[in-house]
Amino acid sequence: MRLRTNTVLIFLTLGLLFTANLSGAQSSPPSEYQLKAAFLYNFAKFTDWPADAFANAQAPFIIGILGENPFGSDLERTVAGKTIAEHPMTIRMFRTPTDATNCHILFINPAEKERFPAIFQSLRGTTVLTVSQTEHFIEAGGMVNFVEEANKIRFEINAEAAKVARLKISSRLLGLAVRSAAAP
Repeated sequence: MRLRTNTVLIFLTLGLLFTANLSGAQSSPPSEYQLKAAFLYNFAKFTDWPADAFANAQAPFIIGILGENPFGSDLERTVAGKTIAEHPMTIRMFRTPTDATNCHILFINPAEKERFPAIFQSLRGTTVLTVSQTEHFIEAGGMVNFVEEANKIRFEINAEAAKVARLKISSRLLGLAVRSAAAP
């Protein structure tokens, strides 16, 4: 268990070093949503999307947010100037799940919990990696869920739901998950 904890800390530290656009020495530790923004970027790096997930070779890699944006500008700063498989990263806000069917990662605000069934139905047949921070998210059909464990931000993965969406999550990322679950 200690090795897994150390691996997660190394992953997180490297993610922050390579993704956060922090200038000079940082006087305070990163905020919860700076860390989660770094995680989202790393989820993108360690997941493969099918070629048809992009309209063309120049199409952006879109991280969407459904519902209220808890990241403020942290997510935009984290992905500024970054690419995934040569696709420039961009952030978009969505009001409805139908609008979000063309993004690659969709962070679903926990306040949308009551709409999960409708959201997952709208996204069925798409290649959208769904992420949230809500109890029972992966059991409901979500793919990646942030959880707090020992005062640290961790994540759990529903690899089967990702597979149904034709996404291939790296075994390195799967190995860092605190738990995996099967799709309902």
